[in-house]
Amino acid sequence: MRFYAQDGPRRARQVVGDLAVLAWVAAWVWVARRLHDVVARLGAPGRTLEDAGTSLRDSLGSAGDSVAGIPVVGDDVRAPFDAAGGAAASIAAAGVQVQEGAARLALAAAVAVALGPVLVVLVAWLRARVSFARRAGAAARLVDSAADLDLFALRALATQPVTRLAHVCDDPAGAWRRGDPDVVRALAALELRSLGVRPPAVAPGEPTFSGR
Repeated sequence: MRFYAQDGPRRARQVVGDLAVLAWVAAWVWVARRLHDVVARLGAPGRTLEDAGTSLRDSLGSAGDSVAGIPVVGDDVRAPFDAAGGAAASIAAAGVQVQEGAARLALAAAVAVALGPVLVVLVAWLRARVSFARRAGAAARLVDSAADLDLFALRALATQPVTRLAHVCDDPAGAWRRGDPDVVRALAALELRSLGVRPPAVAPGEPTFSGR
């Protein structure tokens, strides 16, 4: 398949179009990342909560270890510290859950914002590029000499704007029916260029068309 036209101006427009699509996607990815970072900041209180809970748990655990060595009553005295340490661990776990929730929300928001615009443009661009590649590839396989131009001349009569046909001659359909080689080549060139394919070179002695 041919992904780019053979003629320079159209190929340049295709390249510019591809770069524009790339810039569009990059812009939305940047917006999504910025949104992700903003929403992810909602997890900051969770980090504070986790740090506070972890610190309190460790402190209570150390205090419990210290009083555990008291003879006879050590275990009884340690019990409240262990209970408080468990509560502090729960606080730390809640902080982790807050952070995980903020991270999931940030990811969902970023995807929701960027996915639609990116997919719409990418799908339209891909369909257009694949359609062009198929048409241009098929046309290139069908035409390799002036003998193959009659089909494309007929297509030009059916598909090209009347204003373009009028630049070929006053009666392009009649000239095509008569088999005028000059008009046939001019009509075929119109159609081939619209398909992104360069018309075959003129053989020595073959009539050429210079336009009106």
